[in-house]
Amino acid sequence: MRIVVLIIFLVLIGLLAALNHTFLTYPHTLDLGFARYDNVPMGLLLLSVMLIPLLVFYFWAGVTKLRAEADSAKLLRDMDALRSSLDSQEASRFAQLQSNLDQRFGELQSQSRALPSSGSSEVAALAGKIDALQRDLNLQLDQMDDYLKRKLG
Repeated sequence: MRIVVLIIFLVLIGLLAALNHTFLTYPHTLDLGFARYDNVPMGLLLLSVMLIPLLVFYFWAGVTKLRAEADSAKLLRDMDALRSSLDSQEASRFAQLQSNLDQRFGELQSQSRALPSSGSSEVAALAGKIDALQRDLNLQLDQMDDYLKRKLG
């Protein structure tokens, strides 16, 4: 987009210069205070002096854009590294949870084999607790969902 604006601006200045060629090349006296020059085409001098800051600001904007893109690329790399670190930590926690659950179920199975009558009642009690916790969790999730829907629209 910047290049298009720059080209349009340069074309308009070139068109203006071509249409007013006699004015731009008309000789004037240039007094710098310490030196005096006669028959200087003041219009061409001013036109060329105007193009220098235009190009400086154009390249400055380009460098600024490149810096912003480099910063966003660095941020994206950092976020990707953080995401992969969090994924590996989550996988480790799931593995620990799975091993803990396997160990606990193994203990429960060994207890149920040792005491068949009391083991089944313990398993039934645990199943009842799990069902109650699941209902409570579902209720809390539904309440949070309703709250977020109200707040967000």
